[in-house]
Amino acid sequence: MKTRKSSSTFVYLALSALLGACAMQPTSAVAQMTSVGIDCSQITPLGLLRQDNLGAGRVLIECGVAQGGHAEKTASLPLAPPNVQVSNRSCSSASSCTKSENMVFANTSNPLNIVVNYNDHNGSSYGGTSYSNDGGTTFTEIQPAPFASGHGENLGDPLVVYNTKLGEFFAGDLVTGCGGQGIGLWTSTNGQTWTTGACPHSGFSDDRPSMWVDNESTSGTYGRMYISWNNFAVGVGALSVTYSDDGKTWSAPVLVDNGSTFIRDVQITGSPVGATRYEGSNSTVFIAGMDEGGGGCATRQNQIYKSLDGGLTWTKVLIGTRFKPICDALCSSNSYFAQVNPIIRHMGWGEPGVGPNGVVHYVFAGLGTGSDPGDIFYTRSTDNGVTWSTATKINVTPDAAFNEQWMPSLSADAAGGVTISWYDRFGAKSACTKVSDPGCSYHRIARQSTTNGASFGKLILLSGLIPQPAQPDPGVVSCYAGDYDYDTTLSGNAFITWTDGSRSVGGTHVQDVEFATIPIP
Repeated sequence: MKTRKSSSTFVYLALSALLGACAMQPTSAVAQMTSVGIDCSQITPLGLLRQDNLGAGRVLIECGVAQGGHAEKTASLPLAPPNVQVSNRSCSSASSCTKSENMVFANTSNPLNIVVNYNDHNGSSYGGTSYSNDGGTTFTEIQPAPFASGHGENLGDPLVVYNTKLGEFFAGDLVTGCGGQGIGLWTSTNGQTWTTGACPHSGFSDDRPSMWVDNESTSGTYGRMYISWNNFAVGVGALSVTYSDDGKTWSAPVLVDNGSTFIRDVQITGSPVGATRYEGSNSTVFIAGMDEGGGGCATRQNQIYKSLDGGLTWTKVLIGTRFKPICDALCSSNSYFAQVNPIIRHMGWGEPGVGPNGVVHYVFAGLGTGSDPGDIFYTRSTDNGVTWSTATKINVTPDAAFNEQWMPSLSADAAGGVTISWYDRFGAKSACTKVSDPGCSYHRIARQSTTNGASFGKLILLSGLIPQPAQPDPGVVSCYAGDYDYDTTLSGNAFITWTDGSRSVGGTHVQDVEFATIPIP
């Protein structure tokens, strides 16, 4: 990898202009340049300790602030039944096989054509992309990685949507070629052959992007795509959004929230295809955000932002009251982040979704009831995001000392179908403190509603017992097994992806991306 001193100079000068003479003191006493041209003395001003992308993690590792992954033998357990392995690139060693954190989307004109974009550390790139032409029965990981070139180095945080109006997939990640650490896109008509696209935002400190496309043909903003993200070059990490009608020209950043409190961008979403618009002539757009309370084990506050004018203006509503998070420990690699034992970074983020008749859904994770260290909670609004129901526990396995649940995803459709999935250690009979503990194994679980969230059916077991994967990659922070899994729904099916530890390389269970399809009743 090349050292880009000019990029570092730009970062320093631009940051100085923003922060002025009151810039925070650096965390490192001795300046040190990283392989991506970031001065270690700028860790605090750049907000790197709060960023969750893999590029920021690499900077912390190279500056000696965080520990990278290391080899560790994992428990010998029966492998889960074969779902569909999305990330099927062969690995020469466990230390080069970290694949997790994903977003899935299907071609609305051909639902058999599915693309999954995910983090896959391979060389200097953190991007991995796979496609299916048979509805998810099989996947092929594209090699060489299509998003490893065209926009400089790929720093992860995957995005993918299919734009019905334009007839193309749009996918991307954080990249160095769009301002140093901005957002880069690629386009494809078939999910297999990709062309380098636009830079929706050229920034030097972007983090946690999310994406949604308005595929409702009767909407006044039909075909408009939106990307939200945290811009750590503005304020404390301004929650921002940009939009485009052609995928080539993107709007100037719209500041959704730039207050004194850091609000994490969780996910952007909007009205589903076929749903009657609840307000106005445009599809409503929502951004779920979270006030993390300064990090660690502090209480959290969920909130939602709504736009009725195609992303020009936004209003905020709090969802419920502050709640206690899952927090088995603090990540040893960065104590800002809470940990689900043994190595999983998780702050409680979930995923929003929109159904018909102005019903908006949100699912998240928090401190469990009883002796359960973590539970999954669901809440909904029946008036297009204005008021919200009291959050209720969605996992129905008995609360017990070791039955932890975390990292939920949600998808919804215009017929009132809602699918929620999550990680679940139901049946665990021992504590989980290190990856070799049998009590660290887990399942992927789901529940579905056909009543627009008014009620949910029985548990659906998506996987068998999954061995807890290690994180042996020295180029990825040690406390990491993906930050999110974003599901989607199309043509009566819910498409679900997750981080799986079934594959063993050299005696170490590694992180892979798995896929399952659930028909919506």
